[in-house]
Amino acid sequence: MNSFTPKIFTTMREGYDFGLFKADAVAGLTVAIVALPLSMALAIASGASPDKGLVTAVIAGFLISFLGGSRVQVGGPTGAFVVVVFNVIAQHGYDGLLIATFMAGLILIAAGAFKIGRLIKFIPHPVVTGFTAGIAVIIASSQVKDFLGLSLETVPSEFLPKWQAYFGAMSTVHMATLLIGLGAFCVIIALKRYAPKLPGFLIALVLASIVVALLKLPVDTIGTRFPDMPVTLPMPSLPVVTWARVAELLPSAFTIAFLAGIEALLSAVVADGMTGTRHRSNQELIGQGVANLGSVAFGGLPATGAIARTATNIKAGAKTPVAGMMHALFILLFILLGSSLMAFVPMAALAAILFVVAWGMCEIDRFIALLRMPNSDRAVLLLTFGLTILVDLTVAIGVGVTLASLLFMARMSETVQLENGNGPDPDDDADDLSQRDDLPSGVEVFRISGPVFFGVAGELLDAMRKIGRTPKVIILRMRLVPMLDASGVTMIEEFIEQARVSGAKIILSGVQAQPREMLGRIGLVNDDLAGVYFEDDYAAALRLAEQLTMITIH
Repeated sequence: MNSFTPKIFTTMREGYDFGLFKADAVAGLTVAIVALPLSMALAIASGASPDKGLVTAVIAGFLISFLGGSRVQVGGPTGAFVVVVFNVIAQHGYDGLLIATFMAGLILIAAGAFKIGRLIKFIPHPVVTGFTAGIAVIIASSQVKDFLGLSLETVPSEFLPKWQAYFGAMSTVHMATLLIGLGAFCVIIALKRYAPKLPGFLIALVLASIVVALLKLPVDTIGTRFPDMPVTLPMPSLPVVTWARVAELLPSAFTIAFLAGIEALLSAVVADGMTGTRHRSNQELIGQGVANLGSVAFGGLPATGAIARTATNIKAGAKTPVAGMMHALFILLFILLGSSLMAFVPMAALAAILFVVAWGMCEIDRFIALLRMPNSDRAVLLLTFGLTILVDLTVAIGVGVTLASLLFMARMSETVQLENGNGPDPDDDADDLSQRDDLPSGVEVFRISGPVFFGVAGELLDAMRKIGRTPKVIILRMRLVPMLDASGVTMIEEFIEQARVSGAKIILSGVQAQPREMLGRIGLVNDDLAGVYFEDDYAAALRLAEQLTMITIH
């Protein structure tokens, strides 16, 4: 049950004093300063108003730290959701997004309860890097209009038509907007280079807002774009759910849950590496699920663990989950006391922030490193990347994971060998190594090496069917088979049935625990009447084969 205990209860049992609280409070304030502009920018990029991002950072951020399985995880809206959220809002409205996020929360809770957390780590890196880089390109592309101040009534949602529209409107670039965006961008880059400990996003946003207000520049701001934006937390409520809407939004819910799960666990792994601690993956998924339900109740966006904010939290001295909870409370204070100041924030400055975020998401070094990998990995990376940009994120993930799985199985199938002979196994013991080379008359031996799963079972069965003559006894050496799946079991069962029809007896030697247990599930045990025998090693199988051939002859 310890794996389902939120980390905060563990840290409290270890002892919590004012010194730890002070360290957590300072870290929470530091992260809040970073998360404040980022939450607004990500919400706007997602097609929502900036207050939705702040609400998500408060509600979901608090719950992720309070109920999660990581000691220093910080959560909230992230760039990974931008594409999905934008598309869901465009196709199904904001209430559709709330329903999809609510279902995603339930999916995450179920995934944690059924201990699926450890499986998410097996998503191939080329797939993760491909769709993350694709999302980064889409985020950056979505900010070109605001950064340049282009005069466009509507911007197409598809990638190529979007850029066609941009190029067609280049003559309408607004110089004041462009200068504000470039100024904010340069401030962020300079501070990252020369003063990385300072909150570059917030400083750039404040400076840009002051310049726009003092010079009364005619640029688009949050106040002009969202004149009716609320300045307090909304009252909790839940969307109206119907079965038709559930069926319609279920694919989006699974995509949100997948992204939330994989990014949260990746962030937790990064945190473990920086702190030397270990997270509880299943409890982390449960915490993420509850956090998304809470975000929906207050009209917020999907949320997950944020790698950059978590790293900032650690570097700022966070000791326990209280730091993440404090980060949410500090953002709440800003909403209650300083929301009116958001009206002066220029959209171009938020676009500059998202350009920097998109560059960080690209992980260009890892992308280039994967391009140097074998053709199969390179194909998965580029296909996932291209489909994310040009088609749809859900399609990209599905195709990427499927292709990666098929390529993996193809590589694994190449490692499986079916040999006709009675030579020693590489890991046979001394008794097996002393066996003789000549087989008894009427005995045939096959040795299988490697895991037998559905990707190779058919190939093995075909090879077995090519036996030119029908022997009296067949020894199937399985010492080097570590794993059987259902298809592998079926292959063995069909082979035994063929042998039974032809009058041959089967001896399975050296069967390991997992294959033995799988074969036992279909009732395949020592059965003299069925002509099936299990022996611990090949030498014993040979002795039994001699006895069986003598019985057959007589």
